[in-house]
Amino acid sequence: MANLDAGETIIPVLSFSDFPEDVQLCILSFLTPSEISSFACTSKQFLSVCRSDSKLWFSMCDRRWGSKTQIKKWGSGMISFKHLYKTLQEYENLIGFWRLSSSESQARSPNAIPNQPPALVFFEWGSSFITGSRVSPSNTASYNVVKAPFLWMGISPKGEIVNFLEPNSQLKLDSSSIALVQNDLISSLGNELVSVDVFHKEDHIVIEERVSFGNLNVLNEETRVFESGSPPDRITSELYQYFANRTSPGGERAWRRQRRRERERRGNKKWDSADFVKIVDCSPTTLRPLQGLWKGFCEDANLDFFLMTYNDIGVITCRRIGDSCKPFFSYAPVFWTSNTESPFSSEEECIYDTREHLLPPGHLLCSEKEAVSRILYIDSSYDLVIPGLSTVNPHQAEGRIWQYGDGTFGFGFLRDNHIIDLRHIAVDGCLLDATESL
Repeated sequence: MANLDAGETIIPVLSFSDFPEDVQLCILSFLTPSEISSFACTSKQFLSVCRSDSKLWFSMCDRRWGSKTQIKKWGSGMISFKHLYKTLQEYENLIGFWRLSSSESQARSPNAIPNQPPALVFFEWGSSFITGSRVSPSNTASYNVVKAPFLWMGISPKGEIVNFLEPNSQLKLDSSSIALVQNDLISSLGNELVSVDVFHKEDHIVIEERVSFGNLNVLNEETRVFESGSPPDRITSELYQYFANRTSPGGERAWRRQRRRERERRGNKKWDSADFVKIVDCSPTTLRPLQGLWKGFCEDANLDFFLMTYNDIGVITCRRIGDSCKPFFSYAPVFWTSNTESPFSSEEECIYDTREHLLPPGHLLCSEKEAVSRILYIDSSYDLVIPGLSTVNPHQAEGRIWQYGDGTFGFGFLRDNHIIDLRHIAVDGCLLDATESL
């Protein structure tokens, strides 16, 4: 036995098994499922701990999502927490803002279902479900936005994924009403709801109605699970057949037959399939102050939504959210981040001072609250073949971005006499000036 010098103490070495069970569970809750599987192979004691659904897997769910949703209410508390963990892990990537994909909307036929998908969607956590809401400008001549829930995604007590939507966003569903549908206790709401599949892959989702279901009464028998991957191969096959029919001899007749079969198959379909792309960077950062979602009043006196994105060399692209559903969406104004040093020249001050700010009645100008801190030049991006703009002199399509001290900005082209002042739609993933639909 080694001799100890005066004042030295022996510090006992503790193993992981010496910690109390609640401490063990807290530590293990930070691991991933694959790491839990590896840890369970180290001993029979730890295998027993890792198999504890009500303890370990609940701790893992609660640590990761307990502050966002009510873990014990999912599936009416009748599903395993291990199954819940895997499901919520898939759902987590849905949280945030999504825009309607241009490719899907361009492919829509003239006879498409009138309940058009929203251009901007916001997914958020509910008490025991995920809610998808339409985000649209209000009609009150203000900067308010309307948030109208239309899609709910949850788990039934049998562990099956249950997705349903209300096409027109007219119903006001509370947690108890949603629980009734998820539990397959169909109420009078069932006739207004549409059962859908949500196909998810990375930053792309497809929402598609289950055509074979007339109502929600058969959800408990044939509900399909939330699928991670591309839409079914049937869609690819139909697209190929569509273009083959249009380009082959006698293709016009074949195309008409295909359209007729599509109408027959659609039957009483209430929702047209929609593709959505995730808006990854929806908020500004220190290095990218103009990045994200913005709102502003345009020449038609209506509030519109804009998406500002940066590329790797600092070029800023500005697009209207609604234009993503229209042809030539990619031909959007491109803003180059070249700064004008202060103090600004008299010519630049005149360009700014002589312009009208497009704002709703009763709102202060951004410039009255904050002075212009810097100017960015807008590149002549309209020197392209765009219907209705082909005669525009590209030199007259140049413009400016005026960034204000409060972080907001306005922009305008030299051919116009106005400035479109923009404000934030969301900050840190939360909607601003949002009102629930009536």
